[in-house]
Amino acid sequence: MSSTTSNVKYHASRAADSKPLEFLARGGFVGYGIIHLLFAWIALQVAISGSGKQSDQSGALQELARQPYGKTLLVIITIGLFAMAVWQLFEAVVGESGEQTRSAIAERVLSGVRAVLYAYLGWLAIKVIQGANASMGDNYESKSAGLMGSEGGRWLVGLAGLVVVGVGIGIFVYGFKRKFTKHLNTQQMPHTTRQPIIRLGMSGYMAKGVAYAIAGVLFVTAAVTYDPDKARGLDAALKTLAGHPWGVWLLGLIALGIAAFGIYCFAQAKYRKI
Repeated sequence: MSSTTSNVKYHASRAADSKPLEFLARGGFVGYGIIHLLFAWIALQVAISGSGKQSDQSGALQELARQPYGKTLLVIITIGLFAMAVWQLFEAVVGESGEQTRSAIAERVLSGVRAVLYAYLGWLAIKVIQGANASMGDNYESKSAGLMGSEGGRWLVGLAGLVVVGVGIGIFVYGFKRKFTKHLNTQQMPHTTRQPIIRLGMSGYMAKGVAYAIAGVLFVTAAVTYDPDKARGLDAALKTLAGHPWGVWLLGLIALGIAAFGIYCFAQAKYRKI
């Protein structure tokens, strides 16, 4: 390892251990939980009444902005999201323990993905605060429509759909096998709340996994049928479910699972290893 690389990792490790960054990141988990609770509420409205609201994280941000003092709260959440992005970026650089095993490297890659996700949500929140259109579904649809102008583009959309399906399955397995518990200070949890918190995490990750897998299938369908309307991510996935009698019940369960994940995020704010 070169001295330059070692120096970068040393400073990244020092920054990752910053108490102010830890405080902001823990606050970010609270904001992330609020976003998922609103996301779950919108999904439930779609299931019950066929609401036309954006049924994804961007819809949750827009819903929050419409509430009294909502934009002020969004500013606070945005700061927390970017703090979480910076924290995960540092974890991607140095890892949680500096190990170089295969599993540690895989975890660092996941940290990089999380950093991108948190930063993207933070950017969407800024757009919502500014009053601009910040629809994740519209963005996916627009990009998919542009790619579908060529045969190679349709293959790319289909490939992206398969990747999303894989991500969804991975998230489901991650929750089902309780792999998320390795990131929690479970020994600090009161005995009476430890299992309920773990069950909330399981339900949340499994529900999100199902939703992402359905979204991925719709991306593949969009590529095959040349229908960009289906390539709208979670928004299309949940609204497609709402269009079927059996799907309404599954959508209701997914909404409850997403709400469980939102509550689990509040627990992460206190017990997540940072």
